[in-house]
Amino acid sequence: MRSKVILIALASALAACNTPSLPDQGVASVNVPVVTSADYVFDAAAPDGALAAGETERLNGWFQGLGLSYGDSIYVDGAYADAARGQVAAIAGQYGMAVSAGAPVTIGAVRPGMVRVVVSRRRAVVPNCPNWSLPSEPNFQNRNMSNYGCSVNSNLAAMVANPEDLVHGREGVGTNDVMTAGKAVQYYRSTPPTGAKGLTNVNTKNGGK
Repeated sequence: MRSKVILIALASALAACNTPSLPDQGVASVNVPVVTSADYVFDAAAPDGALAAGETERLNGWFQGLGLSYGDSIYVDGAYADAARGQVAAIAGQYGMAVSAGAPVTIGAVRPGMVRVVVSRRRAVVPNCPNWSLPSEPNFQNRNMSNYGCSVNSNLAAMVANPEDLVHGREGVGTNDVMTAGKAVQYYRSTPPTGAKGLTNVNTKNGGK
């Protein structure tokens, strides 16, 4: 009897050593957002560092085709692009955008007499969702479902205004506007309840008579 107990204990210990790790246990999401990045390039003629005639219209049409919007980053690259940078900034301002300093590395050098406008775009998606690759039952190891996190994280990826915020967040500005912070509270306290507006006394007895 004793030998059987020892063998069972040894077999249990070996099984525990061979048990794989269970990364899909706990509160961490199985499916998480993935932020992708793409750079779009537009080369425009800019003799003497300023956009040539007709290039502003071409650039504006390119912005429209890209669907330029918040979350995109705009750069201007070129040896002498100061004047062109101001012109690009004026066009980007029509979309509520600004030109960022510097420029990402792109394929090919900027030719003399040209400037390169680069739009860097981030997109957040949750791959393979919905994910019903594994059956929910039986679940003897109490693992999370394969679809765990798809709903919340897909909504987060769809609603975040700037997907880059999912990568490194925002730095604090170091200042707080107390008036702005208290405006909502003041409005809540000063506004009468909506149920008190437009109510009239109605006699419900005798058919309202």
